[in-house]
Amino acid sequence: MAIITLPYKYLEDLTGVSKETLIERLPMIAADIERYEEESFDVEFFPDRPDMFSTEGVSRAMRGFLGIETGLCRYEVSPSGIEFSIDDNLKDIRPILGSAVIRGINFTEESIQSLMGLQEALHWAVGRGRGKVAIGVHDLDTVKAPFSYIASERSRKFVPLDFDYEMTMDEILTEHPKGRDYAHLVEEFERFPLIIDADDNVLSFPPIINGELTKVTTDTKNILLDCTGTDEKAVMVAVNIITTALSEAGGKVESVCVNGQDMPSLTPSERTVSVSECNRLLGFCLTAEEMAGMLEKMRFGAEPLLEDKLKVQIPCYRADIMHDWDVFEDVAIAYGFDNLDAELPDTFTIGKAHPLQKNMSAVRIILSGLGFLEMMPFTLSNERVMYKFMQREVPDYVLPVMHPISEEQTVVRTDILPLMMETLKINQHRECPQRLFAAGDVAHNIETFQKVAGVCMHTDADFSEIYAVFDAFMHELGLNYTVRESDDRAFIEGRRADIYVNDIYAGVFGEIHPQVILNFEMDLPVSGFELDLRVLLKDNQ
Repeated sequence: MAIITLPYKYLEDLTGVSKETLIERLPMIAADIERYEEESFDVEFFPDRPDMFSTEGVSRAMRGFLGIETGLCRYEVSPSGIEFSIDDNLKDIRPILGSAVIRGINFTEESIQSLMGLQEALHWAVGRGRGKVAIGVHDLDTVKAPFSYIASERSRKFVPLDFDYEMTMDEILTEHPKGRDYAHLVEEFERFPLIIDADDNVLSFPPIINGELTKVTTDTKNILLDCTGTDEKAVMVAVNIITTALSEAGGKVESVCVNGQDMPSLTPSERTVSVSECNRLLGFCLTAEEMAGMLEKMRFGAEPLLEDKLKVQIPCYRADIMHDWDVFEDVAIAYGFDNLDAELPDTFTIGKAHPLQKNMSAVRIILSGLGFLEMMPFTLSNERVMYKFMQREVPDYVLPVMHPISEEQTVVRTDILPLMMETLKINQHRECPQRLFAAGDVAHNIETFQKVAGVCMHTDADFSEIYAVFDAFMHELGLNYTVRESDDRAFIEGRRADIYVNDIYAGVFGEIHPQVILNFEMDLPVSGFELDLRVLLKDNQ
């Protein structure tokens, strides 16, 4: 989920609606208000609506939803006369470039923050951590067209954003914070992507960092946008979302000729949908005209063709519309979830706790009683955290995500202990000792079952402590177990043990290896355990 900060005054200025009305109605467009601050509020949006990751995008949606300005937003694109060339040597590195010019913007601190927030949110939701898409926003008046996107020598120097001295591109990867964060995207290549102007000034080192020369400030009036990546569709989605957001802020969009192709194209796509199918799925009785009105509130263009058909124009920034049912979902939102009548189901049943949930409840009660605090880490993770940092081999039963939305969420977790280490890393500035546990689903291939893991972090965390904790835990569960010497490289040799219940391997405990602790950027000793909770089900049979 993306959490976007929306300033009250800026949003009120763009919508013409009071903040009280916005706070009351915003949750009705599938948003969740996380917190309120004195001058802004934080709102969580689903990752399938990246067009809402800015104050401008939210204002556009709310003007339609509240009936202030309905129907399709049309954006004019004038030619800028600016050209961009792409070096053929980038074809195996980062070959796609999208661009646009936006002129006449009157930036404020709030609108700059909105733009920067949109940029970072798109890096996450569309760009998969900048792997598929990286976005650069430049002060056009500080550079000279035409522009070139080249494969540069790694020794090329320029002043990176927020620095005041030159660095080579190799130095940026090791010394600049953004370089260290994203070095893995380019470090294997002999040459690096670079964007330069007609005078050989550096605009950007994508996907790492922009140059200080083109930094956007409140004095900036004209913007050059570059979106580079490996996926053409994702790159153009980012271009469309940013250009339309800046247009909502008062900018005028101009096209750029990239290797002979003018972009962006902000024309809507069209789809013909069935009114009866929409009514069947939603349980409504809407006419074609009523359905068209609902879609216009959601900023679509809509025109009844026949009694059962509707021609729908889909805005260029709505990359989430891939099926007729996506259109129908917006009909339901426009109708108003708060307008749906609550009805009791036709059937009545009496529920009871599943044996699995009884076992999970017992696990939570015991570990809480032993002084552990429960955490709920994500179900999705990545091979770096799950295996590389833990010094473990990648098993053959890993279940990958077919279409991950970021590099951080590429596999379904097979273990919980690595995620507990990640939690300790995030919270290592908190007071110690820290004793945490988590229990929940893991997946091996297509089999889902439950595990529990616990960790202790403090200056005296050792094998004896975690052994005592685990022994008390198993005693309270009523399980007999034995231990054998372990070869799990996540733990220190001689201070680790495999767990067996009824001669079946069930888990491991011990002192975490110092290299694993360093991999997670921590410096205190950690001990931990992990147990396969299927032993409880077998024990109950």
